[in-house]
Amino acid sequence: MIPVFRPCMGEAEIKAVGEVLKSGWIGLGPKTREFEEKFAAYMGCKYAVAMNSATAALHLAMTVMEVEGGEVITTPMTFVSTNHAILYTNAEPVFCDIEPDTLNMDAGKIEALVTEKTKAIAVVHYGGYAVDMDRVLEIAKRHNLRVVEDAAHACGGEHRLGKLGAIGDIGCYSFHAVKNLSTGDGGMVTTDDPAVYARLMKLRWVGISKDTWSREDKSTKEYSWYYNIEELGYKYHMNDITAAIGLVQLEKLDGMNRRRAEISKMYTDAFSSRKKIGLPVVKDYMTRPACHNYVIKTEDRDGLNACLKQKGISTGVHYIPNNNYDMYKKFRGATPVAGAVWKKLLTLPLFPDLKREETELITSSVLDFIK
Repeated sequence: MIPVFRPCMGEAEIKAVGEVLKSGWIGLGPKTREFEEKFAAYMGCKYAVAMNSATAALHLAMTVMEVEGGEVITTPMTFVSTNHAILYTNAEPVFCDIEPDTLNMDAGKIEALVTEKTKAIAVVHYGGYAVDMDRVLEIAKRHNLRVVEDAAHACGGEHRLGKLGAIGDIGCYSFHAVKNLSTGDGGMVTTDDPAVYARLMKLRWVGISKDTWSREDKSTKEYSWYYNIEELGYKYHMNDITAAIGLVQLEKLDGMNRRRAEISKMYTDAFSSRKKIGLPVVKDYMTRPACHNYVIKTEDRDGLNACLKQKGISTGVHYIPNNNYDMYKKFRGATPVAGAVWKKLLTLPLFPDLKREETELITSSVLDFIK
């Protein structure tokens, strides 16, 4: 079977992990710090804090944005971690409908959802294609709201205002096995706020004021055992094995994203003349999409899915709108567009190592079915 996603790993990642294993320091340490510094520089942010997952990143982002007891305007078209993170912090999600073409939150529908309880807007750059951040930031400024960017799909993608995840108040990234930058699992939070950064560093290591690596004097190699616990934290930090993979992947990220864009163009060129297939849309403000996935829209989604499976081609559905799940049905926000369009969505295989002949098999199989 041709998978929907496949991580792009090689000898460089294997070598990097081997070096960490030989070093004797495999937990939270120098490689994690190096990864954070280089990631922040790449994103154009002052600070980056490495986590063990994007779910952890989102949880702590909501915590430091202080949304507890309030409402967060969010999208139903996302993996549930986005909205679970809101509930983890004792806040309530308020669902904003999506644009039928980009599948991103419809910025034109945000303001009608704002109440005196609203504390933040959580945007998800679906598929690595930017949300209309100009309008989101304008609304946030007018109502004094924080903007949380879920850039789990969008590592390396760009809006005209900057790198995705580095535009709002705080950005969250995923390094899960299928993501553009993969470490097997892991995440990152970026910010320009020194106070937010300092709090994130404590929260990700059970509230400890100084992590183990920071307690060593690098010039004398003397180790101080003393630390303080200043607030309730979590065991969310990354380790140096994961970070070593991340450093290699970061160097390869732009090249892998270019390859994703090339494959996406092949799909678009093949399907663009077919009115029965809805394609990903690139709007003017989307300077460089990350092209995490390639999602088409077709009336007979399930029939096409079955047809492709018979030909050895895996597909996916991203996503069932979160407010279709029982636990989210009670939260407010009508989303008729999301409710209608998700039934047409099908995610085609997209990863840097996808071969031309595999791409041609996929496009010809889709076109044969549509005919």
